[in-house]
Parts: sequence; C-alpha cells; structure tokens
Amino acid sequence: MIGKKQNSRIENFDIFIIGGGVNGAGILRDAAGRGIKAGLAEMNDFGSATSSASTKLFHGGLRYLETYQFRLVKEALAERDILLNLMPHISWPLKFVLPHKKGLRPYWILRIALYIYDFLARNSKLPKSVGLNLDEDISGKYLKDVSKKALQYSDCWVEDSRLVFLNVKDAINKGASAFSYSQVTKIIKEEKNWLVTIKGKKGNFKVRAPIIINAVGHWIEEFKEIFGEPVKSGSVRLVKGSHIVVKKIFDHDKAYILQGEDGRIIFCIPYEGSFTLIGTTEVEHRIGNQINCSNEEKEYLCNFASKYFKKKVSTKDIVWEYSGVRALHENKNIKAKDASRDYFLDLERINKISCLSVYGGKITAYRKLSEKVVSKISKTLGLKTSEWTSTESLPGGDFRLSEKREIIDKLIKNYPFLTRSWAERLFKTFGTQTNTVIGSAKNLKDMGRKFGSDLTEKEVNWFLENEYVYTVEDLIWRRTKIGLRLSKQEIKALDLYIKKRLKKRS
Repeated sequence: MIGKKQNSRIENFDIFIIGGGVNGAGILRDAAGRGIKAGLAEMNDFGSATSSASTKLFHGGLRYLETYQFRLVKEALAERDILLNLMPHISWPLKFVLPHKKGLRPYWILRIALYIYDFLARNSKLPKSVGLNLDEDISGKYLKDVSKKALQYSDCWVEDSRLVFLNVKDAINKGASAFSYSQVTKIIKEEKNWLVTIKGKKGNFKVRAPIIINAVGHWIEEFKEIFGEPVKSGSVRLVKGSHIVVKKIFDHDKAYILQGEDGRIIFCIPYEGSFTLIGTTEVEHRIGNQINCSNEEKEYLCNFASKYFKKKVSTKDIVWEYSGVRALHENKNIKAKDASRDYFLDLERINKISCLSVYGGKITAYRKLSEKVVSKISKTLGLKTSEWTSTESLPGGDFRLSEKREIIDKLIKNYPFLTRSWAERLFKTFGTQTNTVIGSAKNLKDMGRKFGSDLTEKEVNWFLENEYVYTVEDLIWRRTKIGLRLSKQEIKALDLYIKKRLKKRS
C-alpha cells in the first residue's frame, strides 16, 4: 500500500479506481488535484502490465492517417506537446527516419501523409518533416540500398513505466491513496456505495465508494466475474504487442520507422545508450494465453529489421524482450493493425451508485482521457471542479527542456564523482529531485555499496523508502531499466538485499 496504513477500518472514498496502469494513475492524479477523495488498487506493481510494455512514444500515430482517424491523430499531437512540457526529464523529442522502399507505399503518398501530420500539429514547436538523401544523411550509413529517398519527422520519447509511477506519486502528494500488490477479490452493491474487498500484502481490507472506475485493461473478463452487471466486455478486442531489445545496430540518435510488405510498420529506436528497441507486433490475444514474445514474433521482428539494416539482426542478438496486451474498443471484423487506438468511456448508473469503465486508449492520450473521466465523475458527484493537469508538471519535471543540459552540467559540478552517463541516467529518472536523492554525498564511498553498473546503495535505498519498490523487478525494469546492464549474479545479489531491507522494515 501507498499512502495510509492498512487496518481493519473501512475507508470511504468519493471514487475508487481499480487498475494501476497509466489510465488509472492519471485519473487518480487528476481527481486528487480537484479535491476529490480518490483511491486506487493495483494487483501488482504500478504500471507493471501494458503501460510498461509500450513502444515508449508520445506520438500522433502517423499510420492512423491511413485509416482516416484524423481526430485521434490531431488530439494525440496536441497532447504530445503538452506532455513534453510537463515531464521533460522522462520525455524528449526524437527524430524519425522513414526510408522509401520500392514496391511499397509510393514516396508521394508518404510525403502527403507527413504534410497532413505537420498540418494537424501546426502549433507544435517540434521540427516539421523534411526530405532526406540517404547518401548524405548519417541515417543512410546503416541501411541497405533500399532507396536514396527518405523522409524525416519528429515525435517524442517517454519513459512509460516511470510516467505511471510519477502520476501515482503526485496523486499521493495531493492526498490520494494507492495500494499496490493489492487485488480486488469482491465487490458488493450497497444502497449508496460499492463495498470493495481487497487482498493486500498484509491481509484483507475494505473500502467504500459511490463510484467505481474500471481501468483494468485486458483483465476485463476476470474483472467481470467479480463485478458483474455494470461491466461490458463484448466490444473489447485484445491485441498483443511485443518488442525486442538488441545491442545497438546503428550509432546515432535518430529512430527509424520501417514499412513491411504485410502493410505493417515497425520502429527501431536508440535505447538506453547501448541498445536498439525494435517493435511492435500486433497479434490477436485470447484470455488464458501467456503474455510473452513468442518465437514467431522474435523471428518476425528480426527478419523485418534485417531487410533494412546492413547489420543482420537474429534472435541470438536479443538481450531483452517484453510483451503487453492492449484492450481496444473496436470492431473485431477488421485486422488487428487497423484496430482503433481511440478510447471509450461507459458510465453506468445503478440507483445512487455508478461504475465508469475505460476502454481502449493509447499512452499519449492518457492525460486527456483522465481529464474527461474526472470531469464526467465530478458532474455525477454534483461537484464543480476545474481542469488543471495541462499546466502542472510531474514530480521532477519543473524545468524547461532547453535547460536540461545546463542542469546536468551543474549536477556533475556539484557531485564530481558522477560520470556524465551516470548523471544523465539519474536525471532522466528523478529530474530536479536528483539532488535530494544523492543528498550530502561527497564521494563515491558515500554512495554506499555498488550493485553493478552505476547502481549504488544510496539509490536503491531511496527506491525502497520513497518509491514503494517490493521486488527486484520493480526496481530494475520499471523504476529504471538498469536490468539491461546487470549480470544474473548482480541481480540475484540485489534481490537478496531488497528482501533483507524489506524484512527489517516490516
């Protein structure tokens, strides 16, 4: 649990959210900032499912233009720029190179699509699209001779699991309660409230609220068994997306968006300094199936990338893979790649109590979705509240993007034992709160035990004491991505340390 200590007393809320992904976390933060008493339960770690398995982009969705989803793209492009300003430590601009390949979409169609993309984002400060000669641009150095022509446009990167946690953290700072590793096991309908039973790390506890927010994502069928009548799942389509990470196959800071003969696209993105992120697939998912990157998906992504890059990518090069399932509100008769990423809100009123279900959505739209949910709920509660999240930064993000390098330089000056790569990693995790994490450390010894790479005891203790880490996976794959740089032995030692610290604390 985060927030208040669990006990046998039933705690009352105005709204209670079930599901701690990006949508649930965003709704919690928005509600707390409007003075609504809000709580949330997540059965695992915050953002541990689909929200940490994205392609990690704030983007308009260039390919959605092909299915005429202009409103969705325009809204997402507007959100992209808002979010970049609110969290410049975990989000930053990224240039994408789109090589033209003969036999696929004609160059003139790609050019028109990007003109439309630029037009829909006409108020953006990000660079407009341009044509590239791959014989002259650095991006062409790593490609096979697919064509000399390419286009370049801009979108944004985001640390997705960090995004979820910072929303939860800010919500708690504003008075909300959030319970991780806490599974909802029963929901009973009373006259004026829902009575929710939750199995937490320290036993069962209960909460009451007149409004339940269903933000469970792809666990919709399992949740329906607990909740029953207010939850609809017939129009939800489950689509699995998988990604692989390999040692870097190009050495520059641009990303690639590549076309396939099957009509799909994949991204190849510079990742964590030494790696390349490749994805995503889109595969129909059935309840009960494992959520992992199948051998077929690995082969598909490796073969797709190998058709473009001089350096062949094989499954032996994979250092990490991850998968997530998107719950899309969509017609099941169309192909998975064409399924809409738009969101749908369904408010069911049952006498004096209500359930609002959130279906679909993409990570770029999470803030706008949350804003609409809380505005709708405010009316249901008879409250007059004001929208606020478009202007207040997330924790650690209270600076301008243009100041980033200057702040990191100052960080290195204040703590000369930091290497630049170490300082950059800390800053993209904690932002302007990095000084608080390092504290009064004067040298490397003051940072305590080293667990591998640049992860030290001081940082680990910060996560355990301030960021509600309960497992080694929480720390190395969601609070950070340091797992890419630790050996199995180092991870085992870190796991043992975390368990011992948590045991002492309990």
